[in-house]
Amino acid sequence: MKRIIGLTGGIGTGKTTVSNYLADTYQLPILDADIYARDAVQPGSPVLNRIITRYGSDVQLADRTLNRKRLGEIVFPNPKERQWLEQQIHPYVRDRIESQLNILESPTVVLVIPLLFEANMTDLVTEIWVVSCPQEQQIQRIQERDRLSLEQAQSRLNSQLPLAEKVVRADVVLDNSSTRDSLLQQVDRALVRTK
Repeated sequence: MKRIIGLTGGIGTGKTTVSNYLADTYQLPILDADIYARDAVQPGSPVLNRIITRYGSDVQLADRTLNRKRLGEIVFPNPKERQWLEQQIHPYVRDRIESQLNILESPTVVLVIPLLFEANMTDLVTEIWVVSCPQEQQIQRIQERDRLSLEQAQSRLNSQLPLAEKVVRADVVLDNSSTRDSLLQQVDRALVRTK
């Protein structure tokens, strides 16, 4: 049976560090939900057209791509709008992941799905890895990476299922509160374990 690792965690916990390591060191195929979510809103796509119809042309940049910053300002503080947006994008993401899983030959595949629980995609995986760190670290990383205010970072954090709830539902918890080496050693151990 294929081993399908669902890699998730909160925003800013270090999912990309883990997925890059699994790809580079172990040559595992990585299916990244964020990449498919970006594909879903390409210029001219039905999803982008629905977004523009709902929120107006200021969610589109001059080059016809999605103005992610403006859309984030609309949906992150508003759970109802965020839910509407996710209902547009999640089916596309699921469809892309399922079609890739059907053609990949590798015995182990990693699905990087930040909203694994929120999007009800746990049925796609055979085990769940959650990358975790203290909330203060998350906020600091989000602010540094995305150049956000404390309020904006907190809003993004609040839009996701609390990290503690994800940790409880994990098969493997990767603690990213220390060094990168410490995190990657945990990844090595998790990969050799059997369920």
